[in-house]
Amino acid sequence: AGWPAALIGYRRGGCCGSAPFPGRDRQSVGMEGPVSSLELCNLAYTGQLELLQDRLRQDRGLATRSDQDGRTALHWACSAGQTDIVHFLLGLGVPVDAKDCASWTPLHIAASAGHDEIVKALIGKGAEVNDVNQNGCTPLHYAASRNRQEIAVMLLENRADPDATDHFESTSLHRAAAKGNLKMIQILLQYKASVNMQDSEGNTPLHLACAEERVDEAKLLVSRGASIYIENKEEKTPLKVSKGGLGTVLKRLVED
Repeated sequence: AGWPAALIGYRRGGCCGSAPFPGRDRQSVGMEGPVSSLELCNLAYTGQLELLQDRLRQDRGLATRSDQDGRTALHWACSAGQTDIVHFLLGLGVPVDAKDCASWTPLHIAASAGHDEIVKALIGKGAEVNDVNQNGCTPLHYAASRNRQEIAVMLLENRADPDATDHFESTSLHRAAAKGNLKMIQILLQYKASVNMQDSEGNTPLHLACAEERVDEAKLLVSRGASIYIENKEEKTPLKVSKGGLGTVLKRLVED
């Protein structure tokens, strides 16, 4: 089965660099066939609420059954933004934190896909905001990578950890800095994200902003305490990886 929400993310790949499943958009489903081995999951994905309700009247156990990839109807409804079906399934009491074979929860999916109302509904039902998938990523990692600002605020307001690290030891701030998401950086800093954490390559968020010539983002990070002197594993500071005149600008900011 395909996965409808292709993930845009961290420049190195890793948790946000690619989707764990091949991409498939909703419009192509009719031509390519069902997305899941379970009829109920396909009904959830395509928004057929009345048919879904009819099937569940016949066999309520279908609501929690998972398909060949470990995904439930709730996973698929979240991926396609089927808000009514999500509310209906949550009302039945289906497990809100069910994990598929790649350890994605419905909240991971909704946060990545940018479905604000669904994220709100999942959190309202007690979804764990700091769950990690097989790459160590939390929902906030995906919100930061894809610049889902309202979702990031919802997660952070509900105690998402801005300093949670994935398997590359990267935080949400690393991802926002690499992508050049200025507003997202501001949000993460507002919620006390650590500005000088180093990933598995020794890079801080400032290293990544400098390497991608993110001028405004780099200036913001420095103004909030990012060090221009920390070396990564290649013994390079942010100034050494910066391009153009950015290094000079940052050095002047610090020295002034």
